[in-house]
Amino acid sequence: MSDRVSVTYENHIAHVRLTRAEKMNAVDQAMIDGIIAAGNEVAASKARVCVISGEGKGFCAGIDIGGLGAMIGKDPVELMMPRTHGIGTTNQWQEVSMVWTRLPMPVIAAVHGVCFGAGMQLALGADIRIAAPDARFAVMEMKWGIVPDMGGMVLMPRLLRSDVMRKLTYTAEPVAAEKAEALGLVTELADDPLAAAMELAEALTLKSPAALRAAKALIGYAETHEPDDILLEESRAQAGLMGTPEQMEVVAAQMQKRAPVFKD
Repeated sequence: MSDRVSVTYENHIAHVRLTRAEKMNAVDQAMIDGIIAAGNEVAASKARVCVISGEGKGFCAGIDIGGLGAMIGKDPVELMMPRTHGIGTTNQWQEVSMVWTRLPMPVIAAVHGVCFGAGMQLALGADIRIAAPDARFAVMEMKWGIVPDMGGMVLMPRLLRSDVMRKLTYTAEPVAAEKAEALGLVTELADDPLAAAMELAEALTLKSPAALRAAKALIGYAETHEPDDILLEESRAQAGLMGTPEQMEVVAAQMQKRAPVFKD
């Protein structure tokens, strides 16, 4: 796709790789463009699951400091405030993480090494985060005198207690993978997070694609709506799945103790 991000497809899995290994996958303008383009491509694909990983020694070291320098002298309001991406709700920096929340299929982030700032917010955009024991996470923005501004304030409150989120944000201190798992930032640990992410992705390809997409949409709805509305949405989603050929194939496969066969 670009010299910053690649996308490959195999066995119904889209694999998005950050490929700026020589810079620890630090995010510059080309990386921003590549990540957003990758998200939009996968969203329009027939992939059933998406995996995001970083090449080299770390997942993502955060914003390239040279990129911050390039913004000096420009009007911050003109840079930040226009809603240019998504459904008119994000700027380009926020879209780096938020595009993955809008993908219809499950997204798994495989994290190793550093996962700082922009990289952490990118990982938070995934449904599931599998981290290596050596991974480190940081809300890094306070180090540079700024605040998280790439979707972090939408995504962190879904995972963290308010006091924990405040400490991580105020201090900008890195957190080791084991502690990140205990706090709720990480779903699980694995010595080889990419292999574990791919194993999980392969297992999910055997689930009903329509049900997976419905479940992701329903969970997202449940995170932002009131109980009565959620109950109605549950019923609506279920009514759209029950009795379809795909759901009947799932039932038949269970009864016959075989793998289901879905249309691509």
